[in-house]
Formats: sequence, structure tokens, C-alpha cells
Amino acid sequence: MSLVLWVFQALLAVLFLVAGGLKIVAPLEAISGLMPWVEDFPRLQVVGIGIIEVCGAAGLVLPGMTRIAPVLTSLAAIGFVILMAGATVTHLGRGEAHLIGGNLAVIVIAAIVAWGRLRSWPL
Repeated sequence: MSLVLWVFQALLAVLFLVAGGLKIVAPLEAISGLMPWVEDFPRLQVVGIGIIEVCGAAGLVLPGMTRIAPVLTSLAAIGFVILMAGATVTHLGRGEAHLIGGNLAVIVIAAIVAWGRLRSWPL
């Protein structure tokens, strides 16, 4: 089970590191093709979401690697469940129901990580 959790953590970390990094450094016009919802939000809010995603990506892997405050991995995963629930609501509000499949998949994977790590420490 631990290996599966590590794979899920790594996948989520890469996903959110890339997505968050794009939100932080790329102009909104450059990412609006990939993420059309950014057109509805001010630049500062998109950057804020990107910072949350990058910090959360670190929270998924660093506590386990350093064995410092490992509960932070579960908290990061719970944070991603909440973040992606918000993303799902945003997509539904924009009439983009066809895009929520990816959000739901990330919610399930993050929930598995949160549950698995809360019950299986140490790593």
C-alpha cells in the first residue's frame, strides 16, 4: 500500500507543480487555452491558486522524504480535495460539465492519499 500511496503522491505533486508553476509565471493569455476559467479571475487570484498548488505539491512529498511532520502529507492531500471540489464547482458554474472528470479523478486520488497516510504512518 505504501508504494501505491507514494506513486499517487508523486503523480499529484507533478500535476500540481506544473499547473501551479504555469499559473504563477505564465501570462493569463498564454494559459487561457489550457485553463479557460482564468479569464474569469484576476491575475492575483490565479497566482495565489498557483502558489497554493506548488506549496501543496511540496507538502505531498517533502514530509515523507524528510520524516518531519508527516501528517502534513495528509493535510496537503485534504487541501487538494477541497481545492478540486472548488474547481469542480467553478467548471459547473461556467457550463463546463464535460471537464469535471479530471477534477473528480484528482479528488479520488487525493482522498486515497489522505486516508492512506492518516492510517499508515510511518511511511
